[in-house]
Amino acid sequence: MSGNAEWVARSRAAVWHPATQMKTHETVPLVPMVRGEGPWLFDADGQRHLDAISSWWDNLFGHREPRITSAIKAQLDRLEHVILAGFTHEPVVRLSERLSALTGGALGHAFYASDGASATEIALKMSAHHW
Repeated sequence: MSGNAEWVARSRAAVWHPATQMKTHETVPLVPMVRGEGPWLFDADGQRHLDAISSWWDNLFGHREPRITSAIKAQLDRLEHVILAGFTHEPVVRLSERLSALTGGALGHAFYASDGASATEIALKMSAHHW
């Protein structure tokens, strides 16, 4: 089994791919990506693909934007993650204060989620809890 075929088979066996029918990947293979640059993704064969779906900040800044990469590396060297349940840290406080300032102080607290779907679910639950 070639390297690409092996990764595709292993991915099909271990990863539940969102927004897709898993059965489809029995006949339409997954495309293993190895790197990104700007708006492009590059597959294991060196072919480039326009990342028209994008994720996180990629839709605004592209893959491997130097300032974002540098900031992530610097943060990883200090503290890669801490759960906010009972803990806090300087970067989250500073970001929350900046977000509040952008709303003229109308935003009293910032609540963080890992993705858009979770954020939507949390917002609905917070709204239901409020009312």
